[in-house]
Amino acid sequence: MFRPNTRLRLLFLLIVLLSSSNLIYSQSSTNKFVVVLDAGHGGKDAGNTGNNYYEKDIALKIVLKVGEQLKKYEDLEVIYTRKTDVFIPLDKRAEIANKSNADLFVSIHCNGVANSSPSGTETFVLGLHRNKDNLEIAMKENSVIKFEEDYQIKYDGFDPESPESYIGFSIMQEEFLDQSALLANFVQKQFSSTMSLKDRGVKQAGFLVLRETYMPSVLIETGFLTNKAEGAFLNSLKGQTKLADAIVDGINDYKNIINVKALESELSEYRVSSSDVMEDFSTVTFKIQLAASSRKIDPSPENFKRLSPITRYQENDLYKYLFGETNNYMSAQTLRDRAKAEGYTSAFVVAFNSAGDKISIKKALNTRVNN
Repeated sequence: MFRPNTRLRLLFLLIVLLSSSNLIYSQSSTNKFVVVLDAGHGGKDAGNTGNNYYEKDIALKIVLKVGEQLKKYEDLEVIYTRKTDVFIPLDKRAEIANKSNADLFVSIHCNGVANSSPSGTETFVLGLHRNKDNLEIAMKENSVIKFEEDYQIKYDGFDPESPESYIGFSIMQEEFLDQSALLANFVQKQFSSTMSLKDRGVKQAGFLVLRETYMPSVLIETGFLTNKAEGAFLNSLKGQTKLADAIVDGINDYKNIINVKALESELSEYRVSSSDVMEDFSTVTFKIQLAASSRKIDPSPENFKRLSPITRYQENDLYKYLFGETNNYMSAQTLRDRAKAEGYTSAFVVAFNSAGDKISIKKALNTRVNN
């Protein structure tokens, strides 16, 4: 069995070798960055039909163009929720992404409202709607579950037409909120810099398809079919190609920066002093951060997939939820792996000193044990 210091050196060497070949990614268990592309609606669900265009058809055409471009990258794998005009339930779309251990879930749609004047692109991440317009869009997109049998049972009594059903959405996906918002921001920047479409920004709303996924996820509204000029643009080959190009560039911008951050995080974790790293740290406690939320939740195992023990502490305006407690760094890594296996794929090790203050992993690993 390797001694801890030997194992750390081997891990550091492995990270350096991997970084030279650009193979480190944020979540995927394979060497490829996995993107699940979801064309909204399909089959018996046409989506919105503003100006007699069919959302399901336009969304699919854009998705296929995005996929064609992404497949050109050897380090990237593309998975579709649908490639033809078929109906796929919302929970099945998320299930495809979850089973694929995807790094990103990107759902593509076209907007539509009763008023023909609104226009522009907007990208949503999951969260509590901030205004009536966001709620209406979420209600419209979620109403597709009515095409599914026993949808009340499948979605735990969720009613897409009831505002009360959306209250619990504020905590869902908060584990991935920062990454989802980062991707959404990159996509919107590409839209605004390459096309003359109005930038409606990054928003939060309660989309069921995003609630069910366990990775950074966004829902892109590529424009309004109900706007005469924008509908024609969305229905054109030129428009679909431009939108697809922007989405591809946004995904690549996200992937590149996430890879750099992941690499820096991994290297900082193992970049310790030349002195041996001891097995136990009597003045340091390691825990696993599972999630951060603006909402105060009871730190009971039932709320965190029965992981135990769970502790909570407040840092600025966020409550952070931690799993486990150990003085052994290798044991902490085992706890982290267990948390990831339970679905907390962004879980990471954090350290606290004897006074209970959070310290960096590097500082913790340089702390000597007082034997």
